[in-house]
Order: sequence, then C-alpha cells, then structure tokens
Amino acid sequence: MRLQGAMAMAMAIGVIGLNGLESGEKVDRIYEMRTYYAAPGKLDDLQARFRDHTVKLFEKHGMSNVGYWTPIDNKENKLIYILSYPSQEDAKKSWGAFGADPDWKAAAKASEANGKLVAKVESIYLKPTDYSPVPKSGSAGERVFELRTYTASPKNLDNLNARFRNHTLKLFEKHGMTNIGYWVPLPGKKGADNTLIYILAHKSKEAGEAAFAKFREDPEWKAARDESEKNGGGSLTVKDGVKSVYMKATDYSPIK
Repeated sequence: MRLQGAMAMAMAIGVIGLNGLESGEKVDRIYEMRTYYAAPGKLDDLQARFRDHTVKLFEKHGMSNVGYWTPIDNKENKLIYILSYPSQEDAKKSWGAFGADPDWKAAAKASEANGKLVAKVESIYLKPTDYSPVPKSGSAGERVFELRTYTASPKNLDNLNARFRNHTLKLFEKHGMTNIGYWVPLPGKKGADNTLIYILAHKSKEAGEAAFAKFREDPEWKAARDESEKNGGGSLTVKDGVKSVYMKATDYSPIK
C-alpha cells in the first residue's frame, strides 16, 4: 500500500507543469509581460542572446519561461515575452540574482561588443483571471498568436470579465480560436482597474481575421454583447480601446 501511495504521489507530482497543473487546476502564480524594443539592426543579436543564454539563465534563477513572440508587422523591432513566478517577491529576488550572475554578465558584455542591443524595455506584472486557462508549452502545428489588450470603460472591468467568463471564451473556441491566457494587471499597478490582456492562437493571421468576422456576426455573441452593455450602461470598452497585435512564436519559445 505504501508503494502504491508513493507511486500515486510521484505521478501526481509528475503532471505539475511550470505554470500550473495539466489537469486544469491553477496554482497561484503571477506573470510578467515584457516588451523589448531592439536597437536598430540588433533584433537578431538580441534573439541570439535569449536563445543561447538568457532563457536558460531565467530558469536557473527560478523564472518560468511561458512564451516569446515577435510581431508579424514589426516596425518597432519588438520582442514580447511572458515569464511567471510564485510571487512578486520571488520575481524581485530572481531578477536580482539574474542580474548578478557572472554568466549573464559575460553574455551581456560579449553580445554588446558592438553596441547596446535594447533601446527600451516595458514591463507589466499580471495575475491570471479566474477563467484563464493555464498557458501550456508545446507546439500545435503551424500557427500565429494574437495579443489583444482591452481598456474597459469606467467601472466596467468586472462586467467585461463576466462577459468573457460566461460567453466570449466559449464563442472563441466555437469559431476555431484557441484561448492561451487571460490576465489583468496586479492590484496597484497601472491599468489594474481597466485593463484586460489576453492571447489567442490561430492557424494564420488570415484565419484569425476570418474567425473574428464570424464571431462578430454570431447571434449568441450579439445577444451577450447587448445584455452586457445594457448592464454596463454602454460599451464595456472605451473608444479605440481594443488593440490587436499578430505575432509569431520564436524558435526558442516554450509555446509554439
């Protein structure tokens, strides 16, 4: 019996991923979305540094790599990626240890022999919504990703989340879109009271655009939208409050 119990425990531990439980049960983790703007002509060098050094050093210091992407239309030379941590305090400690690591210092120095690779960095700490799937690593064939950012109208973030929870996610799946993850900024952070960030996957950009066209004409969506806007006193997002960026996963991204 003890052996059976130990085997059961080992099997249970074995299905625990870096970002949650494969069974769908979530663990309390926070996420950080970082956007790097590469210096002119340096995006390939920046990617090489991540591929050869940074990703492994992140893991060494307790930072879980979730996904790495570059926009399909990448005029600003962006690299967008998401990490996860047990807590914000753990994130702070991990970044401190990473920055002090001799291996990182050597890699950074070598890669910047001909100039800095990064012109600007943006960072936002996030928590998953209660309806978010746990982002899973692996490949599902050739596909693209879509990063969508919603700015809710005043006092309507809860209503917006309720609409996604009760209707939108299921309708996305109905129309062939894959839900990757849904997040809001941590309390006290910029946008915490009005921002929803999520990522979808599509077979292609064209497939994503076609799926959204069908989604918007779906009677179920129209009914859910109208009901939610009635409860919210109008549109749940501000004017021009929906931003979309189509992206491709990098070759070193856990999610492809």
